[in-house]
Amino acid sequence: MGVFRNENAAALLFRATQQQGNCSKQLASHRHQKESKRLTLTCTMEHRSHKGSEGFSVLRLVRSVICFPVVLAAALAAPAAHAQISFSSAIDLALRNSPKVKMAEADVAKSTAVLSESRDVFIPSLSAGSGLGYSYGFPVGQPTLYSFTVQSLVFDQSQKNYIRAARMGLEAANYALADARQAVAEDTALTYLALDHDLQRLDGLQQQLASASRLTEITQARLDANQDSRIDFTKSRLTAAQVRLARLHTESDTNFQRQHLANLTGLPPEGLSTIHDSIPQPPAPVAETPAVTNIPAIQAAYASAQSKFQVAFGDSRKMYRPQIAFAAQYNRYAEFNNYQDYYRNFQRNNFSFGIQLNWPIFNANLRAKARESVADAVRAQYDADRVKKEFLEGRAKAVNALPELAVRTEIATLDRDLAQQQLEAVQIQLNQGSGNPNAPQPTPKDEQNARIQERQKFLDLLDADLALRQTQISALRVTGQLEQWLKSSVRLDNTLPQAPSAATSKP
Repeated sequence: MGVFRNENAAALLFRATQQQGNCSKQLASHRHQKESKRLTLTCTMEHRSHKGSEGFSVLRLVRSVICFPVVLAAALAAPAAHAQISFSSAIDLALRNSPKVKMAEADVAKSTAVLSESRDVFIPSLSAGSGLGYSYGFPVGQPTLYSFTVQSLVFDQSQKNYIRAARMGLEAANYALADARQAVAEDTALTYLALDHDLQRLDGLQQQLASASRLTEITQARLDANQDSRIDFTKSRLTAAQVRLARLHTESDTNFQRQHLANLTGLPPEGLSTIHDSIPQPPAPVAETPAVTNIPAIQAAYASAQSKFQVAFGDSRKMYRPQIAFAAQYNRYAEFNNYQDYYRNFQRNNFSFGIQLNWPIFNANLRAKARESVADAVRAQYDADRVKKEFLEGRAKAVNALPELAVRTEIATLDRDLAQQQLEAVQIQLNQGSGNPNAPQPTPKDEQNARIQERQKFLDLLDADLALRQTQISALRVTGQLEQWLKSSVRLDNTLPQAPSAATSKP
């Protein structure tokens, strides 16, 4: 794909954000570290002062028991560092560390070697050998001290098809590499969005849980004052329990997404977080359906099928077509086998060369091999057609789902705005009154219910926005626009400050 090449910049960005988090945490834990260092130094000096003694004194044992728990507690009290990584940096690191991409690169290297191998049969090969040995009596065989042999293929009509097959196999491997890079980029983008969504959702659930806990306290007080029924109190407790369950579920999903993103990027999962403002906005849905000629997965499938057809053509042309090879050999004979005594005109230096002509007329094995290759090529062609049809179906499904998801996100936005306006109205009535003495006056219980409802609408908006963005990214890949969007994310990320990861709206 060739989208992200600055690995050092990505690594420096990650380390800078991690160091920034470490600095803020070190200021908070300075007293704990200072105390732990003092106690550790005391223990070390005590140990050195008693080094070489035969036993431990009671005082030394007591000090050791006191020192190590305090040092351990101080170390545990230091908060963990949080490291932020931008969207483009995550994509870049994933493309560089993905085993799937490395496997595709290895396939490209293998296909390149296969192409060179199919061409190099026409290049003469040189080999050396020796046949030393002792014989008694009448010598048998050649008394070769050493020999040099040169061989090469001169003409083979099938070999031309094999070279074309290797070249198309290399094209298929390159297309498969591009498809693997896009798949990894899509997976990383979807994981990054999911983790960013979970982090914002955790903040919203924390605020909702605080309101639910406050509502339970208010309902308990009203129940004790005989102003509410036990049913109202049970409902408030049920609401708080549901919020706690939702938070546990989100925490579990956050840990999973963080671990998956760490596996993709090769970074440690502890404290890994996102930068919300680094995520570029996906473009609008495409108005026209693009052709499938720029989709690497389909191109790879058809290129592989064409490669197998070339192999089938080459195997079918093995019959009734000549094969010409060239060979030359030089031999240096020995004299200690007494060949000169039994053969007339014996000489030590010998040279021979010529061509070998092979013309297959009947070979059942070659015919069966040709039928096998044709069947394999036909299957690959049908498999490429299947990949194309499944791709068209998936693209139509993703593109057609975008308008519906956009409307759902709009509805969720309006619901959240309405809930926020209702919360503001309740707060104004609590502070200033409703202005109508006959109308029921809102209570703190109504305010907490409004806060819980507003946070729930905010969580629904986060879910709807995540579904829309993930579908947009999938649509970008199936329409061939993913690489362009990722390039725009690089330009956007270079102009962004290091912003906090969670952009949670406050009620």
